[in-house]
Amino acid sequence: MASKLGQKIVTLRNAHHISQQDLADRCDCDVEVIRGLEDGALPPSLAPLIKVTRALGVRLGTLMDDADDEGPVYVSGDQMEEVTRLTSLETSSDAGDLRYFSLAAGRPSRHMDPFVITIDPSGELDHKLVGHEGEEWLYGLEGEFEVQYGNEHYLIKPGESIYYDSIVPHQVRAYNQQQAKFLAVVYTPV
Repeated sequence: MASKLGQKIVTLRNAHHISQQDLADRCDCDVEVIRGLEDGALPPSLAPLIKVTRALGVRLGTLMDDADDEGPVYVSGDQMEEVTRLTSLETSSDAGDLRYFSLAAGRPSRHMDPFVITIDPSGELDHKLVGHEGEEWLYGLEGEFEVQYGNEHYLIKPGESIYYDSIVPHQVRAYNQQQAKFLAVVYTPV
């Protein structure tokens, strides 16, 4: 059964009159990744989704939004307390299990995508770095997490931040097998 995100990919792909294989070629990925995203069998991760949005000429938020309201997006404190239960976008990788909560869902035509992300360690040791167009700003909220940026490693603690060009291969992962939570603002040019 396709997810809302998968249905949006299908709709956009069909609007561009391209096949799954064409989209996979444009994203430089295996067609099984596209099929898995579209049918909901593959948990979406940020790097492939950014490649898909670039290939389709849309923002990352386009795939994650449910509404087309032009007004401001307000997230109350009660909603923020639910962050650990909300999984508008989930990723499982060697970085750990990441749960994303969009802070701007419903706001179209935006240039930034803010998220609160919770990382649960996966126990895996192999770390694959990925790069994509754009920029990212991460701010530690709870626990510690590691950012590998090319050959450099940064340990981010609560109250600390890092800003980088995401074209350089990178990965954000749990540190010392502990859960962490951080604010992330992702800019992806269309």
